Amino acid sequence: MQTCKTLWKRFWNMQESGVILATMIFILIITCVNSVFLTPDNLSNVLRSTGFTLLTTLGITLVLISGGLDLSVGSVYALGGTVCAKCLVAGVPLWISVLCGLLSGIVVGIVNGFIIVKLNIPPLIVTLGMMYIARGVVYVMTQGVPVYPLPDEFKALEQSSVIGSIPNVVVLSLVLAVLTNILMKRTALGRQIYAVGGNADAARISGINVGRTKMFVYILTGVLAALTGILMTSRLGSAQALAGQGYEMTVIAAAIIGGTSTYAGVGTVLGSVLGALFMEVLSNSLTLLRISVYWQNIVIGVVLIVAVIIDTYRRVLMSKREINELK
Repeated sequence: MQTCKTLWKRFWNMQESGVILATMIFILIITCVNSVFLTPDNLSNVLRSTGFTLLTTLGITLVLISGGLDLSVGSVYALGGTVCAKCLVAGVPLWISVLCGLLSGIVVGIVNGFIIVKLNIPPLIVTLGMMYIARGVVYVMTQGVPVYPLPDEFKALEQSSVIGSIPNVVVLSLVLAVLTNILMKRTALGRQIYAVGGNADAARISGINVGRTKMFVYILTGVLAALTGILMTSRLGSAQALAGQGYEMTVIAAAIIGGTSTYAGVGTVLGSVLGALFMEVLSNSLTLLRISVYWQNIVIGVVLIVAVIIDTYRRVLMSKREINELK
Protein backbone atom coordinates (compact mmCIF):
# COMPACT_ATOMS: atom_id res chain seq x y z
CA MET A 1 0.00 0.00 0.00
CA GLN A 2 2.84 2.32 0.94
CA THR A 3 4.58 1.49 -2.32
CA CYS A 4 1.46 2.44 -4.31
CA LYS A 5 1.25 5.76 -2.47
CA THR A 6 4.91 6.45 -3.16
CA LEU A 7 4.56 5.64 -6.84
CA TRP A 8 1.44 7.81 -7.11
CA LYS A 9 3.21 10.70 -5.40
CA ARG A 10 6.15 10.40 -7.79
CA PHE A 11 3.82 10.26 -10.77
CA TRP A 12 1.81 13.27 -9.57
CA ASN A 13 4.98 15.29 -9.08
CA MET A 14 6.00 14.61 -12.67
CA GLN A 15 5.71 17.65 -14.90
CA GLU A 16 3.89 15.52 -17.50
CA SER A 17 1.41 13.84 -15.12
CA GLY A 18 -1.46 16.13 -16.06
CA VAL A 19 -1.28 15.54 -19.80
CA ILE A 20 -0.85 11.79 -19.30
CA LEU A 21 -4.03 11.60 -17.21
CA ALA A 22 -5.96 13.85 -19.58
CA THR A 23 -4.95 11.77 -22.61
CA MET A 24 -5.90 8.51 -20.89
CA ILE A 25 -9.28 9.93 -19.87
CA PHE A 26 -10.04 11.13 -23.41
CA ILE A 27 -9.03 7.76 -24.89
CA LEU A 28 -11.23 5.91 -22.38
CA ILE A 29 -14.24 8.16 -23.04
CA ILE A 30 -14.04 8.05 -26.83
CA THR A 31 -13.45 4.28 -26.81
CA CYS A 32 -16.63 3.78 -24.80
CA VAL A 33 -18.62 6.10 -27.06
CA ASN A 34 -17.15 5.13 -30.44
CA SER A 35 -15.20 1.90 -30.91
CA VAL A 36 -13.83 3.17 -34.24
CA PHE A 37 -11.10 5.01 -32.30
CA LEU A 38 -9.16 1.82 -31.60
CA THR A 39 -9.26 0.52 -35.17
CA PRO A 40 -5.82 0.20 -36.85
CA ASP A 41 -6.65 2.74 -39.56
CA ASN A 42 -7.79 5.39 -37.09
CA LEU A 43 -4.83 4.83 -34.76
CA SER A 44 -2.53 5.18 -37.77
CA ASN A 45 -4.20 8.48 -38.61
CA VAL A 46 -3.79 9.71 -35.03
CA LEU A 47 -0.10 8.77 -35.03
CA ARG A 48 0.48 10.42 -38.41
CA SER A 49 -1.22 13.63 -37.28
CA THR A 50 0.77 13.54 -34.04
CA GLY A 51 3.97 13.28 -36.07
CA PHE A 52 3.12 16.40 -38.07
CA THR A 53 2.25 18.31 -34.89
CA LEU A 54 5.28 17.08 -32.97
CA LEU A 55 7.88 18.16 -35.52
CA THR A 56 7.28 21.87 -35.04
CA THR A 57 6.26 21.50 -31.39
CA LEU A 58 9.85 20.44 -30.66
CA GLY A 59 11.11 23.77 -31.97
CA ILE A 60 8.39 25.79 -30.26
CA THR A 61 9.24 24.06 -26.97
CA LEU A 62 12.84 25.28 -27.18
CA VAL A 63 11.66 28.79 -28.09
CA LEU A 64 9.31 28.93 -25.10
CA ILE A 65 11.94 27.52 -22.75
CA SER A 66 14.36 30.24 -23.88
CA GLY A 67 11.77 32.90 -23.10
CA GLY A 68 10.67 33.57 -26.67
CA LEU A 69 7.63 33.08 -28.88
CA ASP A 70 7.16 32.24 -32.55
CA LEU A 71 3.82 32.92 -34.23
CA SER A 72 5.22 32.58 -37.75
CA VAL A 73 5.50 28.77 -37.86
CA GLY A 74 2.14 28.27 -39.61
CA SER A 75 3.18 30.56 -42.46
CA VAL A 76 6.66 29.03 -42.62
CA TYR A 77 4.95 25.64 -42.83
CA ALA A 78 3.18 26.86 -46.01
CA LEU A 79 6.30 28.61 -47.30
CA GLY A 80 8.53 25.54 -47.02
CA GLY A 81 6.04 23.35 -48.86
CA THR A 82 5.41 25.96 -51.56
CA VAL A 83 9.09 26.68 -52.25
CA CYS A 84 9.81 22.95 -52.50
CA ALA A 85 6.80 22.33 -54.78
CA LYS A 86 7.66 25.28 -57.04
CA CYS A 87 11.20 23.98 -57.47
CA LEU A 88 9.93 20.50 -58.31
CA VAL A 89 7.46 21.84 -60.89
CA ALA A 90 10.33 23.84 -62.43
CA GLY A 91 12.32 20.62 -62.90
CA VAL A 92 14.77 21.04 -60.02
CA PRO A 93 16.05 17.67 -58.66
CA LEU A 94 14.21 16.24 -55.66
CA TRP A 95 16.75 16.74 -52.89
CA ILE A 96 17.78 20.19 -54.06
CA SER A 97 14.10 21.17 -54.01
CA VAL A 98 13.76 19.84 -50.47
CA LEU A 99 16.88 21.77 -49.42
CA CYS A 100 15.44 24.94 -50.95
CA GLY A 101 12.28 24.45 -48.90
CA LEU A 102 14.33 23.96 -45.73
CA LEU A 103 16.44 26.99 -46.62
CA SER A 104 13.31 29.16 -46.63
CA GLY A 105 12.72 28.13 -43.02
CA ILE A 106 16.33 28.90 -42.14
CA VAL A 107 16.05 32.38 -43.66
CA VAL A 108 12.88 33.15 -41.71
CA GLY A 109 14.51 31.88 -38.50
CA ILE A 110 17.58 34.05 -39.08
CA VAL A 111 15.47 37.13 -39.72
CA ASN A 112 13.32 36.50 -36.66
CA GLY A 113 16.33 35.87 -34.46
CA PHE A 114 18.31 38.85 -35.77
CA ILE A 115 15.51 41.37 -35.19
CA ILE A 116 14.69 39.97 -31.75
CA VAL A 117 18.31 39.73 -30.60
CA LYS A 118 20.02 42.66 -32.30
CA LEU A 119 17.18 45.19 -32.39
CA ASN A 120 15.66 44.04 -29.09
CA ILE A 121 12.11 43.93 -30.50
CA PRO A 122 9.59 41.76 -28.59
CA PRO A 123 9.19 38.26 -30.14
CA LEU A 124 5.41 38.67 -30.25
CA ILE A 125 5.66 41.66 -32.61
CA VAL A 126 8.48 40.27 -34.76
CA THR A 127 6.99 36.83 -35.35
CA LEU A 128 3.48 38.23 -35.81
CA GLY A 129 4.81 40.46 -38.57
CA MET A 130 6.75 37.55 -40.07
CA MET A 131 3.59 35.46 -40.02
CA TYR A 132 1.95 37.94 -42.40
CA ILE A 133 5.10 38.41 -44.51
CA ALA A 134 5.70 34.69 -45.07
CA ARG A 135 2.02 34.08 -45.84
CA GLY A 136 2.08 37.00 -48.27
CA VAL A 137 5.11 35.51 -50.05
CA VAL A 138 3.21 32.23 -50.39
CA TYR A 139 0.22 34.01 -51.94
CA VAL A 140 2.50 35.90 -54.36
CA MET A 141 4.22 32.65 -55.38
CA THR A 142 1.02 30.68 -55.88
CA GLN A 143 -1.55 33.38 -56.70
CA GLY A 144 -3.85 31.31 -54.50
CA VAL A 145 -3.66 28.33 -56.91
CA PRO A 146 -2.46 24.88 -55.67
CA VAL A 147 0.96 23.86 -56.97
CA TYR A 148 0.84 20.46 -58.72
CA PRO A 149 1.42 17.88 -60.19
CA LEU A 150 4.42 16.74 -58.16
CA PRO A 151 6.75 13.80 -58.93
CA ASP A 152 5.85 10.39 -57.53
CA GLU A 153 9.26 10.09 -55.89
CA PHE A 154 8.51 13.24 -53.87
CA LYS A 155 5.05 12.03 -52.86
CA ALA A 156 6.65 8.78 -51.72
CA LEU A 157 8.65 10.66 -49.06
CA GLU A 158 5.65 10.76 -46.74
CA GLN A 159 3.18 8.36 -48.33
CA SER A 160 5.53 5.37 -48.18
CA SER A 161 6.81 3.64 -45.04
CA VAL A 162 10.29 2.45 -44.11
CA ILE A 163 9.29 0.56 -40.94
CA GLY A 164 6.31 -1.74 -41.49
CA SER A 165 3.06 0.22 -41.53
CA ILE A 166 4.37 3.06 -39.38
CA PRO A 167 4.16 6.36 -41.33
CA ASN A 168 7.51 7.95 -42.16
CA VAL A 169 6.54 11.20 -40.44
CA VAL A 170 6.03 9.31 -37.17
CA VAL A 171 9.47 7.69 -37.38
CA LEU A 172 11.13 10.99 -38.27
CA SER A 173 9.37 12.96 -35.51
CA LEU A 174 10.32 10.38 -32.86
CA VAL A 175 13.96 10.32 -34.02
CA LEU A 176 14.09 14.12 -33.85
CA ALA A 177 12.40 14.02 -30.43
CA VAL A 178 15.13 11.70 -29.14
CA LEU A 179 17.86 13.92 -30.59
CA THR A 180 16.23 17.04 -29.13
CA ASN A 181 15.98 15.34 -25.74
CA ILE A 182 19.69 14.50 -25.89
CA LEU A 183 20.42 18.10 -26.88
CA MET A 184 18.49 19.52 -23.94
CA LYS A 185 19.68 17.05 -21.29
CA ARG A 186 23.17 16.04 -22.36
CA THR A 187 24.76 19.07 -24.00
CA ALA A 188 26.03 22.47 -22.90
CA LEU A 189 23.77 24.13 -25.48
CA GLY A 190 20.70 22.57 -23.91
CA ARG A 191 21.70 23.82 -20.46
CA GLN A 192 22.31 27.26 -21.95
CA ILE A 193 18.78 27.35 -23.43
CA TYR A 194 17.32 26.60 -19.98
CA ALA A 195 19.62 29.19 -18.38
CA VAL A 196 18.65 31.90 -20.87
CA GLY A 197 14.97 31.26 -20.23
CA GLY A 198 15.45 31.11 -16.46
CA ASN A 199 17.34 34.41 -16.22
CA ALA A 200 18.90 35.96 -19.31
CA ASP A 201 20.91 38.52 -17.33
CA ALA A 202 22.38 35.89 -15.02
CA ALA A 203 23.16 33.69 -18.05
CA ARG A 204 24.97 36.61 -19.72
CA ILE A 205 27.02 37.27 -16.60
CA SER A 206 27.90 33.56 -16.50
CA GLY A 207 29.47 33.88 -19.93
CA ILE A 208 26.64 32.43 -22.02
CA ASN A 209 26.17 34.02 -25.42
CA VAL A 210 22.47 34.80 -25.00
CA GLY A 211 22.04 36.21 -28.52
CA ARG A 212 23.56 33.18 -30.22
CA THR A 213 21.45 30.81 -28.11
CA LYS A 214 18.25 32.63 -29.07
CA MET A 215 19.28 32.71 -32.73
CA PHE A 216 19.73 28.94 -32.64
CA VAL A 217 16.23 28.19 -31.30
CA TYR A 218 14.54 30.45 -33.87
CA ILE A 219 16.51 28.96 -36.77
CA LEU A 220 15.78 25.42 -35.57
CA THR A 221 12.08 26.20 -35.27
CA GLY A 222 12.04 27.69 -38.79
CA VAL A 223 13.67 24.57 -40.22
CA LEU A 224 11.27 22.22 -38.43
CA ALA A 225 8.23 24.23 -39.55
CA ALA A 226 9.44 24.20 -43.17
CA LEU A 227 10.18 20.45 -42.93
CA THR A 228 6.65 19.82 -41.67
CA GLY A 229 5.23 21.79 -44.60
CA ILE A 230 7.35 19.84 -47.08
CA LEU A 231 6.17 16.52 -45.67
CA MET A 232 2.53 17.63 -45.73
CA THR A 233 2.97 18.73 -49.35
CA SER A 234 4.34 15.26 -50.08
CA ARG A 235 1.33 13.67 -48.38
CA LEU A 236 -1.23 15.80 -50.23
CA GLY A 237 0.57 15.76 -53.57
CA SER A 238 0.26 19.55 -53.88
CA ALA A 239 1.20 22.78 -52.13
CA GLN A 240 -1.69 24.85 -50.81
CA ALA A 241 -1.59 28.59 -50.13
CA LEU A 242 -3.82 28.13 -47.08
CA ALA A 243 -1.72 25.32 -45.60
CA GLY A 244 -0.79 25.75 -41.96
CA GLN A 245 -3.39 28.35 -41.05
CA GLY A 246 -3.89 28.14 -37.28
CA TYR A 247 -1.01 25.65 -37.04
CA GLU A 248 0.95 27.99 -34.77
CA MET A 249 -1.79 27.81 -32.14
CA THR A 250 -1.87 24.02 -32.30
CA VAL A 251 1.85 23.57 -31.67
CA ILE A 252 2.01 26.26 -28.99
CA ALA A 253 -0.95 24.62 -27.25
CA ALA A 254 0.73 21.20 -27.52
CA ALA A 255 3.92 22.53 -25.91
CA ILE A 256 2.09 24.30 -23.07
CA ILE A 257 -0.25 21.38 -22.42
CA GLY A 258 2.85 19.18 -22.29
CA GLY A 259 4.20 21.22 -19.39
CA THR A 260 6.35 23.84 -21.09
CA SER A 261 5.93 26.95 -18.98
CA THR A 262 4.75 30.24 -20.42
CA TYR A 263 7.11 31.86 -17.92
CA ALA A 264 10.17 30.30 -19.65
CA GLY A 265 12.95 28.14 -18.27
CA VAL A 266 10.75 25.05 -17.80
CA GLY A 267 9.79 22.31 -20.26
CA THR A 268 10.67 18.81 -21.45
CA VAL A 269 10.73 17.01 -24.78
CA LEU A 270 8.68 14.16 -23.31
CA GLY A 271 6.03 16.68 -22.34
CA SER A 272 5.97 18.01 -25.89
CA VAL A 273 5.52 14.50 -27.30
CA LEU A 274 2.63 13.87 -24.93
CA GLY A 275 1.17 17.31 -25.62
CA ALA A 276 1.21 16.69 -29.38
CA LEU A 277 -0.43 13.29 -28.83
CA PHE A 278 -3.08 14.85 -26.59
CA MET A 279 -3.94 17.51 -29.18
CA GLU A 280 -4.45 14.91 -31.91
CA VAL A 281 -6.38 12.51 -29.65
CA LEU A 282 -8.62 15.43 -28.71
CA SER A 283 -9.11 16.52 -32.32
CA ASN A 284 -9.73 12.97 -33.52
CA SER A 285 -12.18 12.31 -30.68
CA LEU A 286 -14.20 15.40 -31.48
CA THR A 287 -14.29 14.42 -35.15
CA LEU A 288 -15.49 10.90 -34.34
CA LEU A 289 -18.21 12.42 -32.17
CA ARG A 290 -19.20 14.50 -35.23
CA ILE A 291 -18.70 17.75 -33.40
CA SER A 292 -18.44 20.77 -35.71
CA VAL A 293 -14.95 22.09 -36.43
CA TYR A 294 -16.08 25.45 -35.06
CA TRP A 295 -16.81 23.88 -31.70
CA GLN A 296 -13.49 22.03 -31.90
CA ASN A 297 -11.68 25.38 -32.02
CA ILE A 298 -13.59 26.49 -28.92
CA VAL A 299 -12.65 23.31 -27.06
CA ILE A 300 -8.96 23.63 -28.00
CA GLY A 301 -8.98 27.26 -26.88
CA VAL A 302 -10.52 26.34 -23.54
CA VAL A 303 -7.98 23.53 -23.06
CA LEU A 304 -5.12 25.94 -23.75
CA ILE A 305 -6.40 28.49 -21.21
CA VAL A 306 -6.88 25.75 -18.60
CA ALA A 307 -3.33 24.51 -19.25
CA VAL A 308 -1.92 28.00 -18.64
CA ILE A 309 -3.97 28.35 -15.45
CA ILE A 310 -2.66 24.99 -14.21
CA ASP A 311 0.90 26.04 -15.09
CA THR A 312 0.50 29.28 -13.12
CA TYR A 313 -1.06 27.45 -10.18
CA ARG A 314 1.74 24.85 -10.19
CA ARG A 315 4.37 27.63 -10.13
CA VAL A 316 2.67 29.29 -7.16
CA LEU A 317 2.61 25.99 -5.27
CA MET A 318 6.28 25.35 -6.06
CA SER A 319 7.22 28.84 -4.85
CA LYS A 320 5.32 28.35 -1.60
CA ARG A 321 6.96 24.95 -1.11
CA GLU A 322 10.43 26.43 -1.64
CA ILE A 323 9.67 29.24 0.84
CA ASN A 324 8.47 26.72 3.44
CA GLU A 325 11.60 24.62 2.97
CA LEU A 326 13.79 27.68 3.52
CA LYS A 327 11.94 28.40 6.77
